[in-house]
Amino acid sequence: MEWLIPVVIVLAVLVIAGVYLWATYNSLVQLNVRVDEAWSDITVQLKRRADLIPNLIESVKGYAAHEKAVFENVTRARAETLAAGGPAEAGVAEGHLQQALKSLFAVAEAYPQLQASQNYLQLQHALIDTEDKIQASRRFYNGGVRELNTKIKVFPNNLFARNLGFSEREFFEVVDGAAIAEPPRVQF
Repeated sequence: MEWLIPVVIVLAVLVIAGVYLWATYNSLVQLNVRVDEAWSDITVQLKRRADLIPNLIESVKGYAAHEKAVFENVTRARAETLAAGGPAEAGVAEGHLQQALKSLFAVAEAYPQLQASQNYLQLQHALIDTEDKIQASRRFYNGGVRELNTKIKVFPNNLFARNLGFSEREFFEVVDGAAIAEPPRVQF
């Protein structure tokens, strides 16, 4: 009968450890899926913005055909944004696109008739709305990454999380902070 108490204690410890591992694994899976979903939301918004940019370029092009370099830079930055494969690449592409859009809006400011164009104004509103959605998606993604990375790093999770196939994720940060320090100025 004396051997029964240690066996019960060992079994209880094993059951508690098993329940803890099971619960931790499931919460890591949920956080991982949440981060994947948030990244998907970002890519949807980046694609939406990329789809608006050619229309915006065409609107401005009609008034400022001689600004070929500006249009090429915006087109190149748009393609870079679409080709970005992860948060680090997307962050670099974001900085380039913001700089290119600043140049495009600077050109548009020189043409009052363009600023009065209903089509141009609608495109600007759609672009502003999309920019707001991108920022919200970035905050949601970075919040999910923060939660996942914290869960992976805390003790005792750090002892087995990597062995279960979980790794830290990258934050979506714009690499060139100066590029977005001042957002594109949009005047109506």
